[in-house]
Amino acid sequence: MLTFQLKSCLQHTVNLIRQQRLSGRLGRSLGLIGLFLALIAGYVLSGMPVTLVINHQTYQLRTHRSAVEGILSEFGLVLAAEDIVEPPAAGRVARHQVITVKLARPVLIEADGRTVQLLTHQQTVAEVLAEAGIRTNTHDELLVNGVAVPGDSRLPAVSNVPPLEQKLNAASILLTRRTPAGAVSLTRPTPVQLILHRAVPVTLNDGGLSSTFHTNRPTVGEALLAQGLTLYLGDKVMPGLGTQLTPGMRIYIQRSLSVAITVDGRTIKTRTRRPTAGEVLAQEGIALMGQDFSRPPADTPITANDTIQVVRVRERLEIEQELIPFETKWLPDEEMPLDQQEVRQPGNTGVIKTRTRVRYENGQELTRELEDEWLDQEPSDRLIAYGTQITIRTVETEAGPLEYWRKISMLATPYSAATSGKDPDHPRYGITRSGLQAGYGIVAVDPKVIPLMTELYIPGYGQGLAGDTGGLIIGKHIDLGFDVGQPLPDLYEWRDVYVLTPVPPADKIRYVLPNWPQR
Repeated sequence: MLTFQLKSCLQHTVNLIRQQRLSGRLGRSLGLIGLFLALIAGYVLSGMPVTLVINHQTYQLRTHRSAVEGILSEFGLVLAAEDIVEPPAAGRVARHQVITVKLARPVLIEADGRTVQLLTHQQTVAEVLAEAGIRTNTHDELLVNGVAVPGDSRLPAVSNVPPLEQKLNAASILLTRRTPAGAVSLTRPTPVQLILHRAVPVTLNDGGLSSTFHTNRPTVGEALLAQGLTLYLGDKVMPGLGTQLTPGMRIYIQRSLSVAITVDGRTIKTRTRRPTAGEVLAQEGIALMGQDFSRPPADTPITANDTIQVVRVRERLEIEQELIPFETKWLPDEEMPLDQQEVRQPGNTGVIKTRTRVRYENGQELTRELEDEWLDQEPSDRLIAYGTQITIRTVETEAGPLEYWRKISMLATPYSAATSGKDPDHPRYGITRSGLQAGYGIVAVDPKVIPLMTELYIPGYGQGLAGDTGGLIIGKHIDLGFDVGQPLPDLYEWRDVYVLTPVPPADKIRYVLPNWPQR
């Protein structure tokens, strides 16, 4: 600390330097500065040596002050009532005196909705709270600088180092300005933040089971989490999770049940507080439409881990028809020439229809029920008129004119005894169906078309007698006989066959001939 005289001397020296500079006498100015510094050094070294210890940090200095209070003021310390100074601030100082200063530690306490600031020399959390007049309970939570600690734990160790030189020599004191009054905050220990979370009693009703516990958490949700309770989205908590806790609060948890739903080919797992199967489906937005139903039924109470199956019902009406073929009826017409035909009525197929109701559950056919059957269209016969009028005509032949009463277009082929299928040594070799010997002039016919022993005329062959039959001779097919040894002609063609008179009795005439083979 500079005295008033030293300050005056310094100011006088500075003025001389200015004057010498103005007059150009720089050499004399430097001499004056050296003299001034010597005077300062002499002044400092003439001071009384003192050791200052601030919170176990030692500083060596010389001073011309004789009282502790003056030395601390010179050093720039502003003390609080809670700080401890030895010897007392009003005491006198001797050479090599040790002055000890114990600065109280600042503590910021947040408890019971208020903030308390104090300076203390206590070392444990419990001692600090006791000094502040704050009592704690067993379940209360204490946070020191944001970290939970037990009540008997010590305060954190002082971590900061005062930003001052450990030894203050004379030159540093005299050549620096006075330390600001706030310098004490730089040497005071780091402030400690102490937060007290009060534990309050809470009654919990969890699914009908009641219990009481203490918690220091601020909200319902945090208190339940601290208790290790698992909550699901389907659970209902009253009051809500974000509600601030108050002493004696009652918390109710309505637990949801785990339920599975199978619907439309997929499985949905959910949780619900709904009491019945139908309400659970409504919760999940699953609608039962038409004849849809559920297993168990919609009004069935739900228990944990139940599975609800949704059965989709679809009904379809199937219309089927059965055809009734019509019949063909032949009507003789005496005014129509033989072998002519006329369709008098085309004929219609009858239709029987049935209506069947088919029920499907989840896409699988379950039942078929015949609802109705009716005749949708009656069949009508096909009516064909055929001619029975016979007219005798004459055909010119190599043997002269011959009378015939019918002309039939037939497929002609050749045969002989050798091609009849019997060996020459067979007793019936060459014997025809009529008993006549096979050969030229004997033809094979279908007796349903041309009766046996009917005389015929075939252009290009001549007259023939229907005396034989054959397994392949069916309908309008005629096999022309040839003698054995005579080469068989390459014959396979349609020829007109004239049926010669006399006309057989009406009951022996087939008026409607078959239509095979066909050209």
